[in-house]
Amino acid sequence: MRLTWDQVFAWRLRRQFVAPRADGVAEIVGRLCGVQAQVTSAAEMAVALRSSAPRAGALVDELNNGTLIKTWAMRGTLHALEPGLAADCLSLLASARTWEKPSWQRTFGASPDEVTALTEEVRRVLDGAVLTREELVDAIVADPAYHRLGEQLRSGWGALLKPLAWQGAICHGPAQGTKITFANPAQSIKGWPGIPEPDVAGPRAITAYLGAYGPATPETFDAWLSRGSLRKTVLRRWFSELGDTLTQVEVEGRPGYVLTEHLDDLATTEPSTAVHLLGGFDQYVLGPGTNDTVLLPGDHRAKVSRAAGWISPIVVSAGRIVGTWDLTDDVVLISMFDNAPLPKGLDTAVTHLATTLGRNSLLVQAQ
Repeated sequence: MRLTWDQVFAWRLRRQFVAPRADGVAEIVGRLCGVQAQVTSAAEMAVALRSSAPRAGALVDELNNGTLIKTWAMRGTLHALEPGLAADCLSLLASARTWEKPSWQRTFGASPDEVTALTEEVRRVLDGAVLTREELVDAIVADPAYHRLGEQLRSGWGALLKPLAWQGAICHGPAQGTKITFANPAQSIKGWPGIPEPDVAGPRAITAYLGAYGPATPETFDAWLSRGSLRKTVLRRWFSELGDTLTQVEVEGRPGYVLTEHLDDLATTEPSTAVHLLGGFDQYVLGPGTNDTVLLPGDHRAKVSRAAGWISPIVVSAGRIVGTWDLTDDVVLISMFDNAPLPKGLDTAVTHLATTLGRNSLLVQAQ
């Protein structure tokens, strides 16, 4: 089957609840395969912009009551996820065993045996407890065996804790003021299924991903999940084992897989002419990746994927990224690529942004 990118982008906008929007926070987070939550306000906006009745703090409320989990997941970054998919993705990330690579050991100063021991120690320390980072690290380094790891454990990047998260030993708990906390997901997350075997988790994670970001290749899935860390033979086997569940299609010369159940819907999707304003770190661009030059022109990538991993808020027109935006007081500053004029339909997107932010109105200014 041959499809056009206009069809694919319109289908993705609908599948990702950009339009029409959805009712529940968990439904949105589940469909998106998680929302990046390095910046909490960006995660809240990703959900609110897709909500039919946006509410301030709705995502954090779901995290605090254990309906969703916040943990280091895709690409080693913090995400808010539905527990079942989180367990599947963590299983796949753990299967890459990145902490056993010499380069990782040189950078973070812990051997594989030390990571194994630290995993069990953290399970012990967090048993029945929710601790701030300071409390957790103090409890760990009370054992002289972990003294030299104290600096890495206190790092805000959490590099030494990520392998523990991927093995299901630790996740984020409810914040205490400005302080983050950590908990054991088996005790703090409702319906936590535990970490499955990778061969069970792989096909489920692929199915979930294609349901929002298809058509896609195994390589695109791996780039989204692990920055290419999974074994290629295993990855291809998981795709193969899905059998008739998947169908290979061609989009203007580019092959990719979709869920067979979505074929008819994709084939009958009409292109969208709507304009949308999506926030920073939005899954619409993170799902397929900023290297997708059909979605995001390569000569403008640096305006979206910026220094230190920052992802700009984006202007989307007809499904393609055509600019970036920023908010200063009550003014939306729009920067269109190639100095293009502001797109027709922008007013509707700005009105929706104002509603999402609880503002009566917002002004627009081209940069």
